[in-house]
Amino acid sequence: MVAAVLAGLSLLSLLTCGYLAWGSRRGGAGEAPGNLLGEEPAAGAPRSQPHIIFILADDQGFRDVGYHGSEIRTPTLDKLAAEGVKLENYYVQPMCTPSRSQLITGKYQIHTGLQHSIIRPTQPNCLPLDNVTLPQKLKEVGYSTHMVGKWHLGFYRRECMPTQRGFDSFFGSLLGSGDYYTHFKCDSPGICGYDLYENNNAAWDHDNGIYSTQMYTQKVQQILASHNPRKPIFLYIAYQAVHSPLQAPGRYFEHYRSINNINRRRYAAMLACLDEAINNVTLALRKYGYYENSIIIYSSDNGGQPMAGGSNWPLRGSKGTYWEGGIRAVGFVHSPLLKNKGSVCKELVHITDWFPTLITLAEGQIDEDIQLDGYDVWETISEGRRSPRVDILHNIDPIYTKAKNGSWAAGYGIWNTAIQSAIRVNHWKLLTGNPGYSDWVPPQAFSNAGTNRWHNERVSWSAGKTVWLFNITADPYERVDLSARHPEVVKQLLRRLSQFNKTAVPVRYPPKDPRSNPKLNGGVWGPWFKEDEKKKKSDKSKGANKRRR
Repeated sequence: MVAAVLAGLSLLSLLTCGYLAWGSRRGGAGEAPGNLLGEEPAAGAPRSQPHIIFILADDQGFRDVGYHGSEIRTPTLDKLAAEGVKLENYYVQPMCTPSRSQLITGKYQIHTGLQHSIIRPTQPNCLPLDNVTLPQKLKEVGYSTHMVGKWHLGFYRRECMPTQRGFDSFFGSLLGSGDYYTHFKCDSPGICGYDLYENNNAAWDHDNGIYSTQMYTQKVQQILASHNPRKPIFLYIAYQAVHSPLQAPGRYFEHYRSINNINRRRYAAMLACLDEAINNVTLALRKYGYYENSIIIYSSDNGGQPMAGGSNWPLRGSKGTYWEGGIRAVGFVHSPLLKNKGSVCKELVHITDWFPTLITLAEGQIDEDIQLDGYDVWETISEGRRSPRVDILHNIDPIYTKAKNGSWAAGYGIWNTAIQSAIRVNHWKLLTGNPGYSDWVPPQAFSNAGTNRWHNERVSWSAGKTVWLFNITADPYERVDLSARHPEVVKQLLRRLSQFNKTAVPVRYPPKDPRSNPKLNGGVWGPWFKEDEKKKKSDKSKGANKRRR
């Protein structure tokens, strides 16, 4: 009965209101020269295809936005969300590569082979080349496609690079993290290199010690200034912030001197700089004539990491886990094209949904042979209709560390509960195996110089537990495990997991390749696998075999 009532409530929209005009904020991260007070130049009637701006933040915690009660000020994000549609039942993946791969393909990890961990810098691995990407589909219908920021979908072959996967231009980093000023990254002692690219080459000319959030914003402004706003553009801005290392320009610490925890203080400064950068991107959209025909989507790629300053309170868990704190994200859509502006969407939305949603908005076609896991959710977001999505496979990771006490018996003979997996079906969420760090980390945990785990709330599960069931609608904080009370629901969700698993492709997680060392590539992280060398070896082998005959 409670679930039914809550399901009904989830259809209601909570109205919010905007505040001051954009012109009230000036300067800062990536400010463009000239008047950015929001005047739209006459650009003629816009095309029906909207400009699409997708902004992906890195490691932003669920609580770390003003409208979720954070002590960190985010006036830009608050205003954009208040005037748009807040996504309050929105899910991503718990780590960088998985979320990015699902965004760009519309497919679950089990259908791309990237279901385990992330792509490491030294691995000969990338998003499989047989997957059609979002920018490729948008290019088919006339879009100019540009990426600025963090790629993290592999680069061991040139064919894996962003400009080979549908982007007309790329400016940013290939790896998952690195220094915000020097753009250097060490994967392990002695394995270090430079990681800033423009298209397919190291961007040494741009190595001016500029903080990456500001540098990326300046690049976005340059792209917008040089493009014709009468022609549709897809701009994917994947900021490095607020991922570690925790670095920020000094002036952004001004409002956060009172935060004793140094990691939280640095994180707050980084987020303040990011918020200002997004303000300047929005002002540039207005200045150069894009705004009125634009759709701005904002999303974090996963939950925050408390040990690195992020907060997911009141959700449970953190980045890298399948608890809500790892996968429930900050997200919203801001656009003059929305019908229900100033509303809250509590319908189920997943990061895979952007692929079909944006292609449809762009008047593109989705090939019948592409087996997507995403749904077109534009009417859900814009008009408040029911979501076509009723379930989410959070993941099945067959090679993650097995839960010691998991078994087929614990899974009623349907599923081996030693395997790490998580699934959501309607109100219900099931987890098996080892879901990861499971504490609740309240705000007072950041009250001291270091993160104080004594403030954390923990639950000591009975020995050998490998199955959890929650009604997420009634219990979004995952405090009441219902697996013993509802065994039939557990069985139903285990069967659904089993069905998904039958469609999974083999995991791609190769061992590191010593040829990846930047020392062998001019001190730069970049493609190292040479297809020609492989063919030569193959040809020599074939020739030798012929001579033996």
